[in-house]
Amino acid sequence: MGALRNGSSKNSFVRTADPLVRSLLQYARLFTLSLTRSGPRRALLAHAQGVVPERNMSPIRLEEAMNAAADHFVASPEPGLGSYHLLDGWSAPYPETTGYIIPTLYALSDRLHRPDLGQRAQRAAIWLLTIQRSDGGWQGGRIGEGRPSVVFNSAQVVRGFMATHTRTGDQVYLDAALKCCDWIIRVQEADGSWARHNFLGAARVYDAYVAAPLLRMHAITGDGRYRDAALRQLEWVLTRQRPNGWFSDADNTLRHNDRPITHTIAYTIDGMIESYGFVRDERLLHAAQLAVDGLLDAFVRDGRIAGRYDAQWRGSEASITTGCAQMAIIWQRLFLITGEARYAEGRDRMVAWLIGVQRSLMNGPEGARGALPGSVPLWGRYEKFACPNWAAKYFADALLCAEGQLPAF
Repeated sequence: MGALRNGSSKNSFVRTADPLVRSLLQYARLFTLSLTRSGPRRALLAHAQGVVPERNMSPIRLEEAMNAAADHFVASPEPGLGSYHLLDGWSAPYPETTGYIIPTLYALSDRLHRPDLGQRAQRAAIWLLTIQRSDGGWQGGRIGEGRPSVVFNSAQVVRGFMATHTRTGDQVYLDAALKCCDWIIRVQEADGSWARHNFLGAARVYDAYVAAPLLRMHAITGDGRYRDAALRQLEWVLTRQRPNGWFSDADNTLRHNDRPITHTIAYTIDGMIESYGFVRDERLLHAAQLAVDGLLDAFVRDGRIAGRYDAQWRGSEASITTGCAQMAIIWQRLFLITGEARYAEGRDRMVAWLIGVQRSLMNGPEGARGALPGSVPLWGRYEKFACPNWAAKYFADALLCAEGQLPAF
């Protein structure tokens, strides 16, 4: 809102205006500035014309898309990884997403024979060591926002540290991950959820994506406390699922919890399938499939997945690229478990569409090349006019899944 910060009367009006007025003012600024700058203008025009899925899903084309995504990660200027905004450039880094991008960088390094990506991952891991909190966790949000330690976010750094320990053998990363896991289980609620030390102070089912790293830590250490905490959390998640597969308490807001975004729905489902791989509880697999199948049917029928879904699985808002990429990964997991061809077909169709989305920004601002916008079209409500680094992370993972390689962490 830089254009509206000059002059106290305007600034006061923006602060006090109702949400609809604030949103209209923000969109007016974003469109106006985008149309005056060549790179954002080209990206806008590409999205106005519509995304065309990739028709050539050859190994060479997949590798090109991987390299472009990898180059985007390398371009992030700080040790931690930020997101690129079409008008404002690079944001401050996010500890959470930096953490779970680390395993993706290692996987891309191996697949593409690019040592620079492994070096980029280790640079990020060293930075994360320096900002770990005394309680064992990592702050929420971006650096500079002064937020407290958050369970979900911290568990994603654990993923990166377990990957780095596996890669380097350096005990310091496992010790830091253990310190974090000890804090996570210490602050767990009696019902198995996490609320007081989580975003918004609210219990959410997407903490299934916390249970999976705890189960992996149990597999590494044999410490039953981690497994017990994960199982308590997963039991709580199961109580929040409705007979049609939809999950209550799945959104990362309070206002829209009645129609969560696909990004957090996918966290929930993926965490349950990951956890199934450790404990082989068929209830987790059944719950995941119950939620997934409706989304797969919608994608096959409509050629898109909406950004949000209510309790009757009615979609609304623009597609969220992160959630779409996560669904491709989930469908690959289920294909490998069940052998059902429909999951592989959904994966391939989604990856083809995502490559088309990546291509839509290749003539946009230099910092956006190789990335994905938060929404399609890029002016959709979720991360509008921005390229969140977590979308690029799950896109890269989905590309690897299209070649048969699941995320290792």
